[in-house]
Amino acid sequence: MPIPRYQLDDRNFNDLVQEMVARIPAHTPEWTNPREGDPGRTLIDLFAWLADMLLYRVNLIPERQRLEFLRLLNIPMRPALAARGLVVLENLKNNVVRPVTVPRYTTVKGTVSFETAEEVTIFPLIGKVFVKRRPNELEKSGFAAIQQELEGIYDIDKGDPYVTTALFQEIPVDPEGFDIAKETIDQSVWIALLAQEPSQVDPARDTFRPDEYGEKIINIGFAPRLSVPDFADEVYKSVDMREIWQWEMPSARKSGAGTPYDIPYLTLDIKDDTTGGFIRQGVVRLALPTPERIALPANSVDDNIYAGTGNLPPRIDNEAEANRLISWIRLRPKQTSQSLPVRWMGVNVAALDQFRTIRDVVVATSDGLADQIVQLPAASIEAERFELEVEATGIGYQGWLNRPLFTAAPYDRFYELDEEAGVIRFGDGVRGVIPEAGNRIRVRMMRYGGGKAGNLAAGNLTGIAFPHLKVVQPLEMTGGVEAETLEAAQQRIPGELKHRERAVTATDYADLALQTPGIELARAEVLPRFKPRQRLHDIVGAVSVMVLPKTPGHRPPNPRPDRNMLTRVHAFLEARRPIGVELSVIGTEYVALGLSVAVSIRDGFAKHQVIQDVQDALRRFLWPLPPGGHEAQGWPLGRTVVNHELEVVVARVQGILTVNEINMFHLNDARQWELAEGQDLQRLTLDTWQLPELLTVAVAEETAAQTFLDDEYGEASGSIAADGGAGRSIPIPVVPEICR
Repeated sequence: MPIPRYQLDDRNFNDLVQEMVARIPAHTPEWTNPREGDPGRTLIDLFAWLADMLLYRVNLIPERQRLEFLRLLNIPMRPALAARGLVVLENLKNNVVRPVTVPRYTTVKGTVSFETAEEVTIFPLIGKVFVKRRPNELEKSGFAAIQQELEGIYDIDKGDPYVTTALFQEIPVDPEGFDIAKETIDQSVWIALLAQEPSQVDPARDTFRPDEYGEKIINIGFAPRLSVPDFADEVYKSVDMREIWQWEMPSARKSGAGTPYDIPYLTLDIKDDTTGGFIRQGVVRLALPTPERIALPANSVDDNIYAGTGNLPPRIDNEAEANRLISWIRLRPKQTSQSLPVRWMGVNVAALDQFRTIRDVVVATSDGLADQIVQLPAASIEAERFELEVEATGIGYQGWLNRPLFTAAPYDRFYELDEEAGVIRFGDGVRGVIPEAGNRIRVRMMRYGGGKAGNLAAGNLTGIAFPHLKVVQPLEMTGGVEAETLEAAQQRIPGELKHRERAVTATDYADLALQTPGIELARAEVLPRFKPRQRLHDIVGAVSVMVLPKTPGHRPPNPRPDRNMLTRVHAFLEARRPIGVELSVIGTEYVALGLSVAVSIRDGFAKHQVIQDVQDALRRFLWPLPPGGHEAQGWPLGRTVVNHELEVVVARVQGILTVNEINMFHLNDARQWELAEGQDLQRLTLDTWQLPELLTVAVAEETAAQTFLDDEYGEASGSIAADGGAGRSIPIPVVPEICR
């Protein structure tokens, strides 16, 4: 049972009065009528009131102890969090053909004022996001004949039709966003860089040329569908996305691919990435190549019949937009990705936060005493960019550092900042220097603000304190939180002391893996003392964590984590593992399984529906995620699949009269289906790191199950070949109005 909260004395005023009145007959029997208004009764009431106040103060002792405990642990109250978000900055004048640099901390106006978090260069262009979207079922049926014609025109064996689709054009944007990895042919995002007028294409491209300050940097804003929690401390390590995703532009050098639908690309250098590896809203800053190195692939089929095919940019059939094309920026995965749900992307993006900045303000004069406390002009301070200076005799102002005073030596110019209260405290001469008496204390720079008032809906920010620019706010401003209350701080003490931020037990590893920010995991299993590369067990100090992503439905292919997921989980757990642990984050190894089922169906039930229900029941039972397995938590790692268990699953399907036979198949070395050994009892034995993958199920109303499967084994995955390769499926644009 939980530990109850006790009061040291729960008596109140009425209880004390009743207790004393009850004692009157024993101590003063001659007092027979202690009514209200009697002088003696008035004394009783007075004493009860004084005792009630005393008991109230006694019961406050535990609360005061908790507050003192907060101070002893050096756990300050959390300041208000500033709302943050992204806006697009555009030129008001269409004839501007030069980049404009907006300084950091420029005010953006609206119902609540914001500031730009970083310097941003605004290029004289517009960015429009396109994807090669997979056609839906209705579109596929209409594209069938067109696809065959295009395959003949392009002289390719297999074409993969796509529809050029513009994204993120509406304000406010769709909160569900668009999954780039799952809903596109090539798992790529294509950003068309468009001049404001066709005549400005060459001048706009020329603005990419480096100047005396170095190469030009373009800002790409990114908003994922999933974000990290509000209080994202340093434990949420960023992932270097350059190992997983790549930003590119078409290259002007000649192609060596030998096919007209494959062109070379330049890899863009990432100067900064505040998205934390695509887990939060932020800006990716890319260095642009010189104009001579950038190509603009032909967009019109009149200029190039292969326009839009292969790894060429998607074809734009709007002539007005096509005539304004400067070039393209592509984001693509280096390996197959399972998911990248994007809510919004844009160009010429500035990151904003709800802060106000003040500079060079004298806030106090030193009194020369130990532990001096100075109140700042505001509360809820941004500690990262707070700068304090203290005057030194004969020298001038010197910078001091915000550090815990208990770590300071007598000569260290340290101070402690309480962000929430807006208070600074100096040392005592033993732990930190005492500022000289009479010397001034100056705030070199301070940013403050925050609160729920900054959580603005899209479209509320309308102006900027910079000439000839306009603001477009496609997303709401989010993350504004009020400062922590005293009650909330007290309730946080157990959480601060809990070991959940350290992975010690197997449960710790699994729970923490599922908490990895920015990705959706459905299952995490821990294999202690297991080294996956060598398939070795009982290795002291080795821990392997198997993770599987969320996947709708229960049809093959089974869920597989991509490199992005594995890297994120590993980075998240690496910061929490004990020293000496060799940590591996892996996917599972699937063992292919085929089934042949013979059943008898009850009268009155539709045959095809019952057969479909049997197939669904078996797929659901063998599925690695909930509701699969015997306990609806996914098929257990390493558990042997037995045909008799499958017979029970089939028998429970409504409409089944008898289960006549089930045959199990596995893949031999030639990747062909082979009947499992055994007659009455068949098994698919799995190792501890393996799970079954049911690839095919043949169900028939027969007395005996078939002993062979016609289907050859094939990996049904959403893999791509972004840069060409023989035998692959070639993306081809399908537009019925043009291709007929």
